[in-house]
Amino acid sequence: MAGQRMAVDAAEFRRCMRDVAGAVAVITCGQDGMRTGLTATAVCSLTDQPPMLLACVNSTASAHAVIRETGRFAVNILSDAHLPVANRFAGRDGSKGETRFSDARWVRLEDGAPVLAEAMASFDCLLEAEHCHGSHSIFVGRVQAVAASGDGRPLLYHAGRFGTFQEPLAVL
Repeated sequence: MAGQRMAVDAAEFRRCMRDVAGAVAVITCGQDGMRTGLTATAVCSLTDQPPMLLACVNSTASAHAVIRETGRFAVNILSDAHLPVANRFAGRDGSKGETRFSDARWVRLEDGAPVLAEAMASFDCLLEAEHCHGSHSIFVGRVQAVAASGDGRPLLYHAGRFGTFQEPLAVL
């Protein structure tokens, strides 16, 4: 065993990752009648010149194949008012596909994927690259259009629960 590292147990890795707080986003894709999406925290900016972001999507998610086929997806950053949307897109109520888009107003920026009209921020992306690693793909999106409401407090995910800040953060 000298020189070899012991593999990290997947369950222990997931337990540790639950301690990492993250902003909650809904990744959406598809056209009317065939839309789908998922709740995600593995989303971040990549570069601002040109504007790009990345989103990590499990290869078993319905959105995975649609993003590959259409070459488009949107990232919608949720506020604390969007808890029902986060739960629905996480599949917590058993909904799938098009039914996840009920009870919210969805629009299109440019001619891309559906975006949540009241999202704190939305990014309409053209698929630039895909990198497959383990169970997930890292989708790199070139941002084609943006929209922001700036309203509300960010919805966060930590320790298996959704929440938000009680008070605005103090500037340090």
